[in-house]
Amino acid sequence: MCGDQEGVSVAHKASEEIGARPVRGRQGRILRRAGLAVSMGITAMLVSGCSIDNVWLRFGWPSGITPQATRMRELWTWSVLAALLMGVLVWGLTFWTVIFHRKKKDSPEFPRQTGYNVPLELTYTAVPFVIIAVLFYFTVVVQNYIQERVPDPNVTVDVTAFQWNWKFGYRNIDLKNGVKFDGIDTTREASDQQQLEEYKERTKDGHPQPGPMHGKPANDILSYLHYDKIETVGSSTEVPVLVLPTGKTIEFQLAAVDVVHAFWVPEFLFKRDVMPNPKENHSDNVFQITKIEKEGAFVGRCAEMCGTFHSMMNFEVRAVSPEKFAKYIDARKAGKTNAEALESIGESPIATSTQPFNTKRDTKTAAVAESK
Repeated sequence: MCGDQEGVSVAHKASEEIGARPVRGRQGRILRRAGLAVSMGITAMLVSGCSIDNVWLRFGWPSGITPQATRMRELWTWSVLAALLMGVLVWGLTFWTVIFHRKKKDSPEFPRQTGYNVPLELTYTAVPFVIIAVLFYFTVVVQNYIQERVPDPNVTVDVTAFQWNWKFGYRNIDLKNGVKFDGIDTTREASDQQQLEEYKERTKDGHPQPGPMHGKPANDILSYLHYDKIETVGSSTEVPVLVLPTGKTIEFQLAAVDVVHAFWVPEFLFKRDVMPNPKENHSDNVFQITKIEKEGAFVGRCAEMCGTFHSMMNFEVRAVSPEKFAKYIDARKAGKTNAEALESIGESPIATSTQPFNTKRDTKTAAVAESK
């Protein structure tokens, strides 16, 4: 009986100690030092002025060549750093608990418990909501910045996607230095609109006769497309090169001839679906970039599965100085091809960031036969 009473006494003593025993001095020192080290590391990074545009802090993203791309990359970097910081905190607390709050074999005491600690549990619940709210706020701020448009961009580009290539046209140019160009092909666009107007007036027995394609005639389903005096059309043997000036506001107007495509330049860190009938499909087919910050050749791709040769649907953005761009436009107005105009300003006449793919279906079969 005496032994049983002693066991009960020890159990009562252990129960009283649950949740009441203070953290040991050594454990507290370790936790404080870890928190201090993390705080000092974050503070040092923030006050040192070090750039976050480097291969380690981009976490796989390109650097970007527009102000919009920079904002998106910075949002990505800080979001990942915040996630890593929370991960380190959670992992640290987990391992700290496992190491320092275990039941000791030679001790009757239980580790300190925090169950039913209402303030702590409320904190656990509130912190994730705060994190989500902060991330949501910065995401909306960046998104609104990317969606901003000015009423008078320096260059307006028509982008027309088709299986499986691109057509680019210059709709309007005003570099604010005397270089202006109205590139709308009014003849072709007026012809389409005239047919539409005539079809609207058609009646039978006094009743309107709408067309089968959104009220349009069956042979005029592409009247939403734009046509320009200067156009560059890609083919299976030539990658289309879209020439753009640096330092100027550029607007892109997107439309597809057939199926859904996507306009994506990785260095823009941005892509947008290219829809047929943008208005009827309720799609926002216009976006702008404030400026291209450096010259060079940058590959562009279709980022929406659009059929057999989707992976081959590449193009190139060739960023040149405003002076070279003005000379390029003059060469195109004089009747030179895209390649000839590029060569006239000292640029490569063909794409340098990508190349045409071989579209012959028997290529792989012939190569396999030769290897055998």
